[in-house]
Amino acid sequence: MLNKKKKNFTATRLLFGCLILLLAQFPSAAQIPLISGDTTKTQRTVYPPDSLGRRSPRGSIDGFIKASYQSNYQKAALYLHRGAGITKRQTVRQAKALQAVLEMNGRIYPYSWISNDPDGKTDDNLGPELDRIGAVTINHASFDLILQRYTDKEGNPIWLFSDQTIEQIPLDIEDLESGTLINNISPAFLQVTKWGGVPAAHWIAIVLLLITSYLVAFGIARLLMYLIPKVIRKAEGDPYPRVIRAFSIPAQLYAAMTLFTFFSREAGVSLVVRQSFSNLTLLVGIIAVILLIWQLIDVTGILTEQRMTRNRNQSAVSAILFFRRALKIALAIIGVIVILDTLGFDVTTGIAALGIGGIALALGTQKTVENFVGSVTLIADQPVRVGDFCKIGEILGTVERIGMRATQVRTLDRTIITIPNGELSSLKIENYAYRERFWFHPTFFLRPETSPDQIRQVIQDLRRVLLTHPRVNPDPARVRFTEIGLNGVKIDIFAYVDTGEMNIFLEIQEELLLQMMEVVKDCGTRFMLPSQTLYMGKDQGMPVKEGPIISTDEAM
Repeated sequence: MLNKKKKNFTATRLLFGCLILLLAQFPSAAQIPLISGDTTKTQRTVYPPDSLGRRSPRGSIDGFIKASYQSNYQKAALYLHRGAGITKRQTVRQAKALQAVLEMNGRIYPYSWISNDPDGKTDDNLGPELDRIGAVTINHASFDLILQRYTDKEGNPIWLFSDQTIEQIPLDIEDLESGTLINNISPAFLQVTKWGGVPAAHWIAIVLLLITSYLVAFGIARLLMYLIPKVIRKAEGDPYPRVIRAFSIPAQLYAAMTLFTFFSREAGVSLVVRQSFSNLTLLVGIIAVILLIWQLIDVTGILTEQRMTRNRNQSAVSAILFFRRALKIALAIIGVIVILDTLGFDVTTGIAALGIGGIALALGTQKTVENFVGSVTLIADQPVRVGDFCKIGEILGTVERIGMRATQVRTLDRTIITIPNGELSSLKIENYAYRERFWFHPTFFLRPETSPDQIRQVIQDLRRVLLTHPRVNPDPARVRFTEIGLNGVKIDIFAYVDTGEMNIFLEIQEELLLQMMEVVKDCGTRFMLPSQTLYMGKDQGMPVKEGPIISTDEAM
């Protein structure tokens, strides 16, 4: 049993540790939050639209990519800031070089991570005028792609590639695109035919790479699932197979997207095509994490249910089922919100509506929530369990059922009393089921005529009865002469009987009392019984005194 508990605990720690590592592997996770950091402002300045869509960082990078892949480099140059002394021709050349660098080793963040607000991101630690939209690696050195906010002739904000970024772009790499793997192996007609300004070979290649990546990830996952039990022997026993299966599908999806991103960049797939699939890779990654958490909830719930079932704690099993469903519902809601935010929908209003609806629901179901919290308290603290004989307030009986709303107690009259858990958690509970021994404390009253020697002998013999019984705990086991009064000579007995069963205690108590009655009888005394003294006599009344008799005539 201890080994199983240890395995369950180790498996749970392994699950959550791997989950944290998985979350940490998202690209640029240290720099970019999962949900867009844009905040809805109560008062937002409305600017007139820019013909090139440069009002926001997302519009600028999207416009640059479309213009450059349509070979309209003069238009693409308008998305670069032209510094002092830089001619228009030089800016066009810089735009071509920037496109080549992005094709070679560029990484543009998914559009859902790039701000679509004229103010840009304010929580990226770059300042209010700068936004990071990707990264580029040249000669094993990596640097960020930074957009900077400028103003146009009318004073409205526009976002352009910053001077800092443009200065790091070499101008002698314009012909690198011809050396990519796809351009070298694809047929000529697929190079000539273009879809969306990009050769058809790139679109076909991205689909083939997606399928290949998943098949490779599937094969690796199956191989690992086969090898892990062979290499690690203890992985064959429960709960490790459940843990491995929980990681199987999410790991396949995440590995497939990781391989897909790597293969597409190394094969030289066009940035336009890669950017079109960027949200797909992000969505699959989010779904993989959500699915993993879903599986972990199931595995953890099943393992906990099994342990509670072994402990015969049926109320905890019911609570675990409820928590599993509640966590899954919450996870589904969070997943939908994250996915909608990734797709570019404004979820701020929806989140606010959920918050208001939650408050209204909480107010309307206050008693239900109170009972639910009470049931959680009962399950966590376990002051009573099913089958316990206890006293709850003024109710004495056996607990028959602990539900999510109320607890049922069967009284000594064999009736059922239902107590709401919210009320039960605040009542005084005396649980007799946890009693490991019974208190034996009879009080004897002997006749007042009992002599001191008889009292000493009675006390000595009563102690012997306690100390010689195998089920009486000797610490303490005392007999004391405590009082003499109207009720006679008072003898107090204090001891504990080592048993937790009521029937056994009653049997031992009966045996001890019979032996003590014999001790009192053998010592020549008796128990003091309630008595009254009745005095009986005949009242003679007042004595009659004789005096002179006065007649009526004499009185006249």
